[in-house]
Amino acid sequence: MPIKLGLIGKTNTGKTTFFNSATLSSEEISSYPFTTKAPVSGIAHAITLCVHPEFKIQDNPNNSKCLDGWRYIPIELIDLPGLIKDAWKGKGLGNQFLSIAAQSDALLHVVDASGGIDSTGKITESGTGDPISDFADIEEEMIMWYHKILEGNREKVSKLIRTGTDISDALTDLYRGIGVNKNHVKETFLATGLEEKGFDNFDMGDSKKFTSHLRKISKPTLIVANKIDIKGADKNFERLRERYNDSIVIPVSGDSEFSLRRAEQKGLIKYSPGSEQFEIIKSKDLNEKQINALNFIKKGIMGEYMRTGVQFAINVAVFKLLKMNSIYPIADEKNLTDKKGRILPDLILLKDGATIKDLAKEIHTDLTKGLLYGKDLRYNLRLPIDYQLRDRDVVSLISAGKNN
Repeated sequence: MPIKLGLIGKTNTGKTTFFNSATLSSEEISSYPFTTKAPVSGIAHAITLCVHPEFKIQDNPNNSKCLDGWRYIPIELIDLPGLIKDAWKGKGLGNQFLSIAAQSDALLHVVDASGGIDSTGKITESGTGDPISDFADIEEEMIMWYHKILEGNREKVSKLIRTGTDISDALTDLYRGIGVNKNHVKETFLATGLEEKGFDNFDMGDSKKFTSHLRKISKPTLIVANKIDIKGADKNFERLRERYNDSIVIPVSGDSEFSLRRAEQKGLIKYSPGSEQFEIIKSKDLNEKQINALNFIKKGIMGEYMRTGVQFAINVAVFKLLKMNSIYPIADEKNLTDKKGRILPDLILLKDGATIKDLAKEIHTDLTKGLLYGKDLRYNLRLPIDYQLRDRDVVSLISAGKNN
């Protein structure tokens, strides 16, 4: 299953432009509130350096693609309808939104850094809106959703605890449908110090404290400060970083990335998503307006922020927030191929801390049977099955039924 990233935020923050530029889709973009009436899913990519130059061979990717030495790993990007106040109570598209957000591994919270929307998500004069409040409003909706689940099931949880179920197991079971695991619950108890108090003694403040932390660690979120190309957005970007200094805030120009990808698609420029530069290759086919726009992107966006930020936000979500490592499993260790003879065919993303045994399970559950050890093909080392894999490891799995 590919990693799922959900785009959340108020309407008119540029979520759909971000989505379109990342997936090269053409979903409707409009200033009417709730243009995105239903979740839209598309394929974007996380990008990482490929290992094939290191081994001085040409690869033949299967589950990903390799361009100019970079591996493009498919991930699912979901553009969710904009939230409104009291969505957690089911208002607007709240229930639909929250059930889809639950399926996401991480969230990209898009705010209008130019301050160009009011508190309800309607277009207003740039600089009059407040992206800090916009972020806080949506975050509160998410927390209240978690809180509602807990408060609505107090009796059920208490009953389970009284019949001998561990409190962490009882709460994990309650939230399992939205991607919460037991480690999330245990970490939350540790961070909040609420385990000693006992669940039946939780007051509303305690349950809010618990659910706030649980939401934060179970759905890691970064802030996309979009529309950074608009005057005044730079000041709001700094304000966002200062106010939410425990979150990653990334400056983004979705419009600029969309323009670059469209121009690249038409063969007008040479550009790789996330790159810090692009090259105009058909200047004669560009009109004055297009040339001015590209010059602005080069100086005003890349000159100031190095990149448009769209691809960078996706990469940060996958490799920093979710702490994923890129692992290359190989069947034929001599030729670095799979059983079909494809060189370095697959790249598998595994969470930091995953072991050789986890890798075997990810490929096929039967592979864990008779698994003896793994082999690091970069250093020709035997790795025990509990060895924690590192980013860009190239390994073969050795089992009892396999000739060494």
